[in-house]
Amino acid sequence: MTPTPVIHGIGICLPQTVLSNDDVIRRGQLDVNDEWIRTRTGITTRRQAPPGIATGDLALGAARAALASAGTTGTDLVLLATNTPDHPCPATAPRIAHRLGADGVPAFDLAATCSGFLYGLATACAFLRSGLYGTVLLIAAETYSRIVDPCDRNTAAVFGDGAAAVTLRPGDPDEPGAVLTTELGADGSGSDLITIKAGGSALPAHSRPLTRDQQYIRMRGPQVYRHAVRRMHQCASTTLDTVGWPLETVEAFIGHQANQRILDAVADRLGIAPRHRHGNIRDLGNTGAASIPLAMAATATAGSLQPGARTLLTTFGGGLTWGAAALTWPAATPVSHPHPAPPTTTHQQETPGCTRSSSSPTY
Repeated sequence: MTPTPVIHGIGICLPQTVLSNDDVIRRGQLDVNDEWIRTRTGITTRRQAPPGIATGDLALGAARAALASAGTTGTDLVLLATNTPDHPCPATAPRIAHRLGADGVPAFDLAATCSGFLYGLATACAFLRSGLYGTVLLIAAETYSRIVDPCDRNTAAVFGDGAAAVTLRPGDPDEPGAVLTTELGADGSGSDLITIKAGGSALPAHSRPLTRDQQYIRMRGPQVYRHAVRRMHQCASTTLDTVGWPLETVEAFIGHQANQRILDAVADRLGIAPRHRHGNIRDLGNTGAASIPLAMAATATAGSLQPGARTLLTTFGGGLTWGAAALTWPAATPVSHPHPAPPTTTHQQETPGCTRSSSSPTY
């Protein structure tokens, strides 16, 4: 009988620094105010990693916390979903495995932008169902503060840093934490909607001169909004059909924490009642691949759901990519790892000079 993947550990690691909307506005000299950001995104604060702390450092903390939550010290496979790896080469996951004391364990990065966690979840589930590995550590971590232009109100007000991880093991479909099905999709015709143009083989980082638009993440908000709502709604509906859950039996809905308007629009189209919607976008903003597991950890910590509750996840990101999953709510108790301390000597990040943004409003 094919085993069912089960989530049995959840861990998080967040930077200590909290940036308010006013902090973001002052730093980038943005021509908006706190109310403008809150009403358009639902975001009030976000976290920022200090100089010297990279994605891998946050990922390591979340990984250790997830293993502690699961009551174990080892794993057979390490996956890292991220859009902000420590280096273009090598991958960040092998270094994390080494720092965990798991040398020899296969480890690799997975890039699907904000859809990374669900792409990683589908990958982890495939490995577990195949029987090739007995346990999987899936980490999602981002330091978007390294790729966000502080002068661009369409991104500076939205993104934050953070990491979360889950552990998975083989189990039964009727136990808490069982991942019953996943649904993934992509459409490269929209690859220009969320981009960082420089840093790859098409436009190497050493190319000169590079413009701000080439160096930092750029997002075409109105188009992203339309695609996100449609794709998240479609794949979530397909997932419910696949698993055979009537809508009224869904007890928890967690979408990618990109924008509160998107989350509300998707939930409204699906017919999910407000009391079944869970998230933390107000406090953490958009943490990319880490957003769904961070929202799961916050929901579990709040004690809002009973183990076994029917849960629907859905996401959307650059690429374009999207996905959904149906699972029963895990029985795991989340563990938070202390934020990593920066090195004693670091090169301070400088905020580039800003010119007043004239771009269109976010979403």
